[in-house]
Amino acid sequence: MTAREIEVLRLVAEGLTNREIAERLFIAQKTVSVHVSNILGKLEVSTRTQAAAAARERGLLS
Repeated sequence: MTAREIEVLRLVAEGLTNREIAERLFIAQKTVSVHVSNILGKLEVSTRTQAAAAARERGLLS
């Protein structure tokens, strides 16, 4: 996972929306959406909640 994907994943785990993440990282909302899709694929999950849980289990959020 890329450094930016980890950064987005941390914000997803905090419960931020794509729009809020985009505003915080100064990137387009579509870019956030692409990152989230890539994250879900790499973690082999289908929801943001599952991604946050998988990331915690794997120690990606420390």
